[in-house]
Amino acid sequence: MSLALGLLLLIIFRLQLVHNYCGKLGRNVSFLPMNLAAYGGDPTGNLLCVNFNQDCSSLAVGSKSGYKLFSLNSVEKLEEIYEYGETEDICIVERLFSSSLVAIVSLSAPRKLKVCHFKKGTEICNYSYPNTILAVRLNRVRLLVVLEESLYIHNIRDMKVLHTIRDTPPNPSGLCALSVNSDNCYLAYPGSNQIGEVQIFDCVNLRAVTMIPAHDSPVAAMAFNSAGTKLSTASEKAIIRVFSIPDGVKLYEFRRGVKRCVTINSLAFSHDSLFLCASSNTETVHIFKLEAPKKEPTDEAGGLMGYFGKALSPSSYLPVHMAEVFNQERAFASVRLPQAGLRNVCAIAMIGKLPRLLVSSADGYLYIYNIDPEEGGDCTLLKQHRLIGQGEGPDKPLEEESAPSDPSSSPSNKEDDSQDTRARASSQTSQNSPPLGREGTGDFSQAASAFTDQQGIGNLRLDDETECVVISMSLMKCFSILLPLNKFYECNATAKFSIPQKRTQRPL
Repeated sequence: MSLALGLLLLIIFRLQLVHNYCGKLGRNVSFLPMNLAAYGGDPTGNLLCVNFNQDCSSLAVGSKSGYKLFSLNSVEKLEEIYEYGETEDICIVERLFSSSLVAIVSLSAPRKLKVCHFKKGTEICNYSYPNTILAVRLNRVRLLVVLEESLYIHNIRDMKVLHTIRDTPPNPSGLCALSVNSDNCYLAYPGSNQIGEVQIFDCVNLRAVTMIPAHDSPVAAMAFNSAGTKLSTASEKAIIRVFSIPDGVKLYEFRRGVKRCVTINSLAFSHDSLFLCASSNTETVHIFKLEAPKKEPTDEAGGLMGYFGKALSPSSYLPVHMAEVFNQERAFASVRLPQAGLRNVCAIAMIGKLPRLLVSSADGYLYIYNIDPEEGGDCTLLKQHRLIGQGEGPDKPLEEESAPSDPSSSPSNKEDDSQDTRARASSQTSQNSPPLGREGTGDFSQAASAFTDQQGIGNLRLDDETECVVISMSLMKCFSILLPLNKFYECNATAKFSIPQKRTQRPL
């Protein structure tokens, strides 16, 4: 009896340790950068959603009092473009590049999507759906609405439903990715809620392309690069992989870390697809460099050193899954946020002709960091900006905007408000059933006349600008040192060399 009681107490103690190790859980973890409603956010929170637009030129913030749009043209100044306060509890706000077109969803009407022209202050149209809207994605040709078990693909010119993907695996977080490139207009969404399958769908030709077996565990985040030729996915075990699109060939594999209870919140490519950033529920944001794969050494370097180097290769004596741990690339650069346990969203943008890491957190702040594209390492905090008013959110534990100024940043330029009234008539018809209802203040094609073709037919011109298996690190070190030396001594008994007393190993 006493033994059973002792075991029970031990189990409770271990569970408490795991809970504490996972970080602070509560209302802050419920913050979702895209849509709070998908995670059942805490009603006392004021910041409901934060979202970068497709080219990271602006930031949209949804809150209890409405939504705001900010320009990201300067490090020193966060210029407010627009503020809307007529509708409260905005949980989704998506802006189409630098145009005046925005799609919004409120917590008071979570099944209704509103498409608005914010500079004219008009509502173009609205749609109602059978279930709660969990995510909305936009590019110049398509508008995507994500429900828990279905996806609606709209033609953005007239908002007609072109295709409906029904009976998808349960997707309560609204996880998906839509390529911003009109030529490679692909959609990625989870193909299973048990394993990490990712379905790729062609949103122009309206057909399934391929299924990528990305991970052994469910997918936690995904993102396309700006060209729509690469897709990054992260598993619930914090393994990050990059695949080529549309063939689905794995190009890169990274590991976020070996710390337990890490949940990847967001992934984002740089515009040139050279860097990939990943944020999580910890205080660290990692930046990976997508370099060309290193060529395998040839067998010309034979002899003693050649054999020694080959014997040290983990793939020569470790199982496949264990050897993959050594082959995973590590972070090129990293950032340490002020606080852990907060949901956040990250992006890499060019500001002042230099790459900057942008991190918007549930604490109501936007952090801007400098990235050294050559050396990497720890990124320097340049500026932090408050996204919500002093009375709307918690006080900041750090001094506000105490970071050094960035001399290379240029003043933000107001977006050009040109009025291009040419419109292209849309003749596409839909063979799929529409949402439950549609209302509008007028014909969508007339309301969208401010947007005309820029890249081709159907494209809009903007009127404004294994998994890692859990392995003991000490055991891995033992394998990596002792086994090769054992082989080496067997084949080279008379060789003389010294082993350092202390070996330093790059942390995984």
